[in-house]
Amino acid sequence: MKRSADPEIACPVAPVVDIVFSRWTTPVLWALHEYGRQRFVELERRLTSITPKVLTQRLRQLERDGLVARTYYAEVPPRVEYEITELGASLGPLFAHLATWADAHLAAVEQARSAYDTR
Repeated sequence: MKRSADPEIACPVAPVVDIVFSRWTTPVLWALHEYGRQRFVELERRLTSITPKVLTQRLRQLERDGLVARTYYAEVPPRVEYEITELGASLGPLFAHLATWADAHLAAVEQARSAYDTR
């Protein structure tokens, strides 16, 4: 049996997983979805273990992917706000399904891990 070296052909959801499920993408999108438009410092306060550098990188990537919109206000001092886009909000049902799966199955995953680790 011949295997495809291209992961996008082997698994068509791989690009989506790369976009949406990197370490800080889901918490950032969740915070913007739950609390609406926010300034950088507000996001930083909500996501307490993220560094400013990583948050900046993640927001830039999400803006590039079209999942987050950045609005710059030329004031003194300057103000920047971030909000989830319609495209980003369209991931809501996916996150809801994952939350349902987590409620139903994470305990079993933890049991499996514990059993594995005690071997």
